[in-house]
Order: sequence, then structure tokens, then C-alpha cells
Amino acid sequence: MNKVLKKVLLGIGMTLLVLAVLAGAVYFIVTHDWSGAAPMDVSGLDNPYISQTGAPMVSAHRSGGGIAPENTLMAFRNVVESDFEVDIFEFDLALTADDELILLHDETLDRTSDAVERFGGENVYPADHTYAQLRELNMGENFQNAEGETPYRGLRGEDIPDDLRVLRLEDLFDFLDGYGQYRFIMEIKDSGERGFRAADRIYEVLSERGMLSRAIIGTFHGEVTEYLDKTYPDMLRSAGVMEVVELYFNSLLGLDKPEGYYHFVALQIPDEDYVVKLGTTRLVNYAHRHNIAVQYWTINDAALAADLAAKGADAIMSDYPDMVFGLFRE
Repeated sequence: MNKVLKKVLLGIGMTLLVLAVLAGAVYFIVTHDWSGAAPMDVSGLDNPYISQTGAPMVSAHRSGGGIAPENTLMAFRNVVESDFEVDIFEFDLALTADDELILLHDETLDRTSDAVERFGGENVYPADHTYAQLRELNMGENFQNAEGETPYRGLRGEDIPDDLRVLRLEDLFDFLDGYGQYRFIMEIKDSGERGFRAADRIYEVLSERGMLSRAIIGTFHGEVTEYLDKTYPDMLRSAGVMEVVELYFNSLLGLDKPEGYYHFVALQIPDEDYVVKLGTTRLVNYAHRHNIAVQYWTINDAALAADLAAKGADAIMSDYPDMVFGLFRE
């Protein structure tokens, strides 16, 4: 092997080594909470979704879908009539064919109900059926309790209790009126024009009931986010996907922004996504410096919930809100 070739191979090897070291450093930075900072003092902040108690707010994810059939009136009743308390209910909304807002997490009704049997095929979308048609479904069909049992499977027709049928947003609010002034995290599932109509309906319901300050609206669809900002600037919203990405890197690089730069009041994020560690004191403090609440989903592990609370999280969204309540309120 001649000297020139040796130098070329040595140069390639050194370059690969440097790239490997840099990649390792980047990996360490994005997968660890390396700042070592303590949660900042938030007592002077006026965002009502930033916790002032030293403990995170308790949020029932999918209305507490780990302990009762998700997004059903039964699940909400289970929470409000229990011996634990929640501050925030989290759920998703989709439009039916006749533009009714129903609570539904997935794009289809297949997973949670008997829709495949009822309508004779898979991929049953709410947009293809009226509210009245969807009320025939058993929304507890596939719920499993802690013992692995399916206590509501097989209920059909008149045997389906009303609190296991598809639930409209207005009917939920009517029910909860008698139990207290809860707050809400709501995600618009529809995209495009349907997403715009969903936003219109949500605004109509919230404004008529004087509830605009009690709900944060989110969506994964950028065009719906833009529509919210343009059409309903007085409706509170959470950060979109690219806004989360921007804020994360701004926090990583220490790039503070002027007041009013961020148009959202909350980050609704997982602890970790695509190996990027979002559950860090650095990110929470950065958000708080900009008067933004940090709400984590879906936290069903007690140790992780406690860790995020220690880092300054404002809310823990869990399928098991009773577990979160037990950690921070008892």
C-alpha cells in the first residue's frame, strides 16, 4: 500500500471518527436532561394552566380510558363520582356526517366499538355516518379492565346503556355542569375543511357557554392551526408539531424570543419522541419564561410521572388519573 493511499484512508478514518463523536454528542444532548437546572419560580406568571401549587395538575387522558371505556359518559361519571379528583379532562373530537362533534380518539370507530360488525366492514369513519347512526354502537365493546375482562362486550340494541353510546360535546358539558368547573384539553382530529368546521363548532359551543378560558384546543394539522389563529385568536390553543420542534431547539440553544412571539399557551408533548428527550427541566423552564404551560402525555408510569413533576411539569395526562392523584394529592 503506497503512502498516498494510506493518507487517504487515514483521513477517511479520522473523518468518520469525528463524525461518530459528534453524532454521539448530539445523541447525548437530545436524549438526556443534562442542564442540571432547578425548576424556575412561576409565581409571577399569569397563565392559568401553569401550576402554582408545586405539583402538576391531574388530567384524565381520554377521560380516564384506563379505568373505564374511553371517551364515554361512563368514564366521565367514573371520574367525577370517585374518591379522586382531576383538574383537566383530555379528549379528541371528530365530526359526524351531519356535523355533530363527538368524542373519539382514533380516526375510525373500529378499535373501541362494535362498528365493524354493525356496518359490515372495517374502517368505519365518523364522517361517513350520522350521529343517530353512531348512537347505535356500543363504545365499551372492547374495553378491558385491570383483570383483562371485557365486561361490556356483546351489548346490543336496548341493552347498551346510554353512558356507553357515542358522546357529543354539548351533552358532555351538560353532564359536567353539575359537578364543577373543570378545564379541558381538546384535539381536533379532522383535517382540511372538516377541521375548519370542527373548529367553528367548538368555538360556537365554548363561546355560548362562556368557556373559552377553560379549554385548550390542539391539532396535528398545520392548516387547522393556521385557521384557529386567523379566525379565533381568542380561543386558547396548544403548539403544533413544527412549533414544538422550533421551541425545543430554541430552548436547547438558549434563544429567547420577544413577548408575543409564541401564539400558543401550552405545550402538549410526550416525555420522549423519536429519541428526543422532551421531559427536561431546561425545556420546561424555557417554556415558563415565555408564559407557556407544559403538559405531558400519555404518562401511565408512576415513576415517570414523579420525575416530570420534579422537573416542573404543569399537568400530567394519564389514562389512570387515580394513580396521578394518588402521587400528588394524597
